[in-house]
Amino acid sequence: MPVTLIAGGVGGARMALALHEALPPGELTVIGNVGDDCEHWGLSISPDLDTVLYTLTGRIDPINGWGVAEDTHNLMETAISLGEEDWFILGDKDLALHVARTRRLRAGEALSAITADVATRWGCATKLLPATNDRQRTWIATDTEELPFQEWLVHRRAADTVTGVRFEGVPEAQPAPGVLEAIASADRIVLAPSNPFVSLDPILAVDGVRAAVCARRADTVAVSPVIAGKAIKGPIVGMLESMGHRADAIGVARYLAPLAGTYVLDAQDADLAADLAELQMAALCVPTLMADPAVRQGLAAAVLA
Repeated sequence: MPVTLIAGGVGGARMALALHEALPPGELTVIGNVGDDCEHWGLSISPDLDTVLYTLTGRIDPINGWGVAEDTHNLMETAISLGEEDWFILGDKDLALHVARTRRLRAGEALSAITADVATRWGCATKLLPATNDRQRTWIATDTEELPFQEWLVHRRAADTVTGVRFEGVPEAQPAPGVLEAIASADRIVLAPSNPFVSLDPILAVDGVRAAVCARRADTVAVSPVIAGKAIKGPIVGMLESMGHRADAIGVARYLAPLAGTYVLDAQDADLAADLAELQMAALCVPTLMADPAVRQGLAAAVLA
């Protein structure tokens, strides 16, 4: 059963792991967000792609949900002592991946080819595709200024109220090889429990991707990133409020309704299932907090059934 997951952020990586564990090797393709990509200390960093890779290969820091478990920070500590900025945390093993990626990008290799090679070297059977090989960057509009995504999220800790989101490089960005094919050929398409504005929308903004998913609406399942009005992780509830949406799981469902015919609510939100009827979305109600392996297994089974 070929399955394609559209994913960004920690929620996307955890959903990738749930499906990776549930499916035979090679049946899952993950289309990853590159709007979060940035340059820091001269290195090309792809946080969302790396979080998926670290998660699927058992390297992820289980406490933060990003970075490498038990990583050291010798290089960063030395760089800070020399006056470099200290707000973007990079571990030594994490840095090694960024160094390799940067060298290969500068030599002319495509991001998709580099990502596939790293996955192979690390024994990852799941195919991970960047949404695009072209430069794409997410910008956050606030009440006073526009900020690069990592500046807003990490440096300023998402403290600024969001009034809009813009994707640099759109509409010119073209899908990476295999992206549209993975959507067209999948038996099931899954929209991960990711922030729809900054994790899913950058992928969907790549030329042809949104239309391809809309054409498969009946086969697409979206998983809510909000439980009982609270974010599983990240600033999504505040963004829903500041951008004029209902600040709960149904607010996300309304936003994703043109794309997905089925919506997964956490069991705590079962009383909201009736609200999905007006959106012409079928409701699934199961536990969705994937820190528990049993919940992860149950969620994957429900999405694939």
